Amino acid sequence: MSIQRVTSKWAKTNALLKLEQMQEYIPETQHYSRETLFVMLEHYQMIYVKPNNGTYGKGVIRVEKLPPPETGYKYQLNTTIRSFSNFDQLFWSLKRHTAKKRYIVQRGIHLLKHQERRFDIRVMVQKNLSRNWEVTGIIGRLSHPAKIVTNYHSGGTPMSFEKLMSTHMDANEQQQYRERLNTLGLTIVRALQQTYPRIKEIGIDIAIDTDFHPWILEVNTCPDPFIFRKLADKTIFRRIYRYAVGYGRYRRKSTRKK
Repeated sequence: MSIQRVTSKWAKTNALLKLEQMQEYIPETQHYSRETLFVMLEHYQMIYVKPNNGTYGKGVIRVEKLPPPETGYKYQLNTTIRSFSNFDQLFWSLKRHTAKKRYIVQRGIHLLKHQERRFDIRVMVQKNLSRNWEVTGIIGRLSHPAKIVTNYHSGGTPMSFEKLMSTHMDANEQQQYRERLNTLGLTIVRALQQTYPRIKEIGIDIAIDTDFHPWILEVNTCPDPFIFRKLADKTIFRRIYRYAVGYGRYRRKSTRKK
């Protein structure tokens, strides 16, 4: 049976929301429109505009309504920051980037930082060789100093969970939080599997806010396993890759001599 891939962020979000206990972990997400952009900026002051089918953080825009006593708006796309005196100017500028694809609007989460750079967490969950779900890896992703996204392909730096959290938690608290992420990862994949029964792996991007509440930013059904090679513990990547071979994402390498 083939591995199921789901590209729509909107579809995956709604699949998770079917499970009531997931709702506290999912930032409000709406279809992009002039109205939803205005309403969500008024409510949250900072939001993210994302391509519904985008990958690697490409096309993600951080939009803010400036706090008093300032007035106006600004957005950042890649390393470009633009400012506007009113909402109409903001909307028409964004339209140049959003007109040709479907976009979603997501509540912005103020991420924890490490050395003044934002980071989030990738949790890898896979079907193991016994066909049971298993959390196989947790890794941090530190944003590029000049960018808003943490993706490795957009200049982010993979880094151990422990190193990123060391300035926020002691070792015992880190272990407890790891266990919380493990439990959350397994709950997420079982919720998603109710709608998409043929998935074999997911990579969950989790934002941790300043109150240490975890937020599900995105669930990827074709996650990059190779960022885990950046960890000092090489057994983590080897297990991830072995499971991926087991359910058919990669071919088993031949050991026969030519």
